[in-house]
Amino acid sequence: MRRVLTPLALIARRWTPSPAMVRRAALSAVVMSVVIIVTGGAVRLTGSGLGCDTWPKCTDDSLFATPAQGFHGAVEFGNRMLTYVLCAAVGWAIIAARSAKPRRRGLSRLGWAQFFIVLGNAVLGGITVWMGLNPWTVAGHFLLANVLLTVATITWVRAGEGDAPARPRVPKPVRKLTLALVAVTAVLVVAGTTVTGSGKHAGDSSDVPRMPFDFEAAAHVHAITAWVVCALAVAVFVALKVVDAPPDTRARSRDLLLVLLAQGVIGYVQFFTGVPEVLVGLHMLGSALLWIAVLRLALSLRERPVAAPASVPAPQSEQQPALA
Repeated sequence: MRRVLTPLALIARRWTPSPAMVRRAALSAVVMSVVIIVTGGAVRLTGSGLGCDTWPKCTDDSLFATPAQGFHGAVEFGNRMLTYVLCAAVGWAIIAARSAKPRRRGLSRLGWAQFFIVLGNAVLGGITVWMGLNPWTVAGHFLLANVLLTVATITWVRAGEGDAPARPRVPKPVRKLTLALVAVTAVLVVAGTTVTGSGKHAGDSSDVPRMPFDFEAAAHVHAITAWVVCALAVAVFVALKVVDAPPDTRARSRDLLLVLLAQGVIGYVQFFTGVPEVLVGLHMLGSALLWIAVLRLALSLRERPVAAPASVPAPQSEQQPALA
């Protein structure tokens, strides 16, 4: 009996993407993960969170936004449509990973992990609408989007590496210090949701509940955590110089410091200017870029060499004749 091939297996049999193509496919998922975070913030900042008042439809009678829903309906429905673009990017990454030669099962698993995270976050987004923008589900929706960004970034980095076991490029103390930086940055992102959840941008003009925290106190905790991240980032930067880390790793550390500087400036300006919507949106973009920078730095501390292709014997006609 002939084995029935899956659609992915059929594509892989007929198409072999270049390593650069696989990496571009993985990068497209990273870009769309950032876009969906920023546009999700725009939905909240424009008060369009309930522009579509149900899910999966936009209204009880229509799958699409209607003229009666106006600007807010168009914004919310537009963000929902971007989920399909995100799915297309993730799908491209899955197909490219599956079609790579030799086959890279680990990369394919990372691609499928992105797909299931997108699916789960779509459902959580629907639950958020059903619950009238409950701030805890809104925070969960944002954090799950960051989980997607994490897996997408790891996939992108792994697409440029081989599948050999990872080997360290810097001493263990530096790796531990960087791991602490990653952990505190994750805490910073979570702390940011408490600022958002207790602040004035609830996502809709109606009476939306807020988290039971004092906004200024939450903002101060967030700022203190940010300063700890800055201190750790500087410590990692100095440590990498002391141990003479590879140039690309030191460059990742420098990039992180630049992102932190920009993000800190935006954060303080938005706090002292009444949290204007534009600056909040930029701060959300900065949050995504900061997380990518931290992950890329951490992943650059080890390497997975690309295996050299097996040598192919020369054709008989090109081989030297045997000596008599």
